[in-house]
Amino acid sequence: MAAWRSYIVGSALLTHRLNRDLQLTHDLSIADYEILVRLSERPHQRMRMSELAHDVAHSKSRTSHQVRRLEAAGLVRRDECPDDGRGVFAILTDKGAAKLREAAPSHVASVRENLIDILDEREQETLGQIFDRLTTHLGGIK
Repeated sequence: MAAWRSYIVGSALLTHRLNRDLQLTHDLSIADYEILVRLSERPHQRMRMSELAHDVAHSKSRTSHQVRRLEAAGLVRRDECPDDGRGVFAILTDKGAAKLREAAPSHVASVRENLIDILDEREQETLGQIFDRLTTHLGGIK
């Protein structure tokens, strides 16, 4: 029970801190940032919306809402899939790529300060193993 409660409180505090840091310095939420990162890592910087939702572990409707907000800000655009009339791509714009390049160094610094640097190497490896196993068990991406 103690481990569970520590996880719940610690993960909430970490998410809040990372989100706050991105919001204050770059006007992005952690969810926005993750979408921009996923798109930036793909060929042609685009993904099907359903695949994007799976990759960021959010519902299709939540991902659609996030992408709509990013689209309004000019960071992402949507385009129909030419092979499938129902499919929609989310595509990183040049403005979105620039925003990601601007935000990445401070986000990485915040992750280091608030998680990585407070763990020793063994703890980092253990944390990675735990969450790899959890992701596999819950059917997420690896």
